[in-house]
Formats: sequence, C-alpha cells, structure tokens
Amino acid sequence: MKRFWTFLKQDTWQSWLVSLVLAFVFIKFLFFPFLSWVFMTSLPLVVVESCSMYHTSGFDSWWESNGVWYEEHGIDKEEFSNLNFKNGLNKGDIILVSGRGSYNQGDVLIFNSQYKYPLIHRLVRVEPYDTKGDNNFAQLPGELNIEPEQFVGKAIARVPGIGWIKLIFFEGSRDPSQRGFCK
Repeated sequence: MKRFWTFLKQDTWQSWLVSLVLAFVFIKFLFFPFLSWVFMTSLPLVVVESCSMYHTSGFDSWWESNGVWYEEHGIDKEEFSNLNFKNGLNKGDIILVSGRGSYNQGDVLIFNSQYKYPLIHRLVRVEPYDTKGDNNFAQLPGELNIEPEQFVGKAIARVPGIGWIKLIFFEGSRDPSQRGFCK
C-alpha cells in the first residue's frame, strides 16, 4: 500500500492517469450514490445549462420587467422577495437538490418533462403543479400540470459558476444562440 501511495505522488503521466481513474471511480461509485441517498434524489447535483432562471439586473429592476406575470398569477413583489433564489440562477451554477419534503409555491424545482434534460424552474402554482422560468416570457408547454412523479427534487443551495467546468465541453455543440454567458 505504501508503494502505491508513493507511486501516486510521483510526477509522471502514469501516476496522473491512475489518479484520474481513481477520482472518477470515487466520484461515480461512492460520492454521488452517497449524496443521492442523503438527499433522496437521483440527481443530487445539477448544473444550470440555460438562461431561463437568469435575472439580468438587481431584484427591483428585474421585478419591474417581469413582475406583471407573477402578479397576474397571484405572487406579489413582497412574497417573491422572500423566496429562495429570488435573484434567479445563472448558467453554470451548480444546484444542490433535495427530494425530501413538500413542494411549495416559489420553490425552484428540478423535474423531468418532454424535453431532453430536466428543467430547473420556479413552482408558480401547486394545484395543479405549474412552473415558469424566471427569465422566460411565458410558460413552456411542458410546465403545465406536472405530475409529482416527474419531480427530481427542489433546489436547496447553489454554488455559483463551478458548473462551467462541465459546460465548456458542450458549448460548441449547442445552438449559437444558446452559447456563452447569459445576457
């Protein structure tokens, strides 16, 4: 065992490759399954890949541009200002997801829909479950009448920007209008 640790500490491509494989095995087969078990969800960490929850400015300025939709749907400015993630989410943020507890109006949910990847949008109605991306003009077709079985969980914390480590590898294959930072 001591020889193995000495090998890993060497500055060679072989030790680097073995370290990389060990890190992958640890993350894939120990770390993520442990997080899934603790947070009771199949996706305990997700990367925000779009600008649908992005706020272009501070809360008050964002509300001036977007608040009418929420007010028409029964969420006033004071209520919204007390929600988690009231300032939205940025592309590249990593979200910690929990499948525990109930889902309340204003929670940021991660759920499966008709789209290729799960959506990360705000719950705007509970009976039935409807969501909306804070930066979207209106609701998408897959955001109405969401069944509880579609829920992956709700966002409970975020780490800003770290998800770009993953996104940078896929940005070139995206539609040009979807690439880069949110504007």
